[in-house]
Amino acid sequence: MSTHNQRVGAWGEDQASVWLTSHGYEVKRRNVRTPYGEIDIVAQKGEVTIFIEVKTLTSSKNFFPEQQITARKREHMLNSAMHFAAENNIDRWQIDVISVEGKQGEMPVVRHFEGIF
Repeated sequence: MSTHNQRVGAWGEDQASVWLTSHGYEVKRRNVRTPYGEIDIVAQKGEVTIFIEVKTLTSSKNFFPEQQITARKREHMLNSAMHFAAENNIDRWQIDVISVEGKQGEMPVVRHFEGIF
């Protein structure tokens, strides 16, 4: 059985995927494992491949989901993206973060931070 955090995370990734599709992105893959960590979403827009980290919170009284990206997480994201890009001959890519705030049954607040590094 999945934990509460896993269910919340999966819901956030679903919401991010819907948001991306509605904004002209093509979601290619989800939950891609690399030796450096997992890439939540691999999407395409035009000729650019986008590696997306999704951060989900059910409420944010004093902080936002995107503030949960630590220096260590950034390093893992970068190494994962470089590994995937090298293995798949991808020349044009970027790393984005999508924050999803809300709960199932409610309209989520989605924020997209493009090209974080």
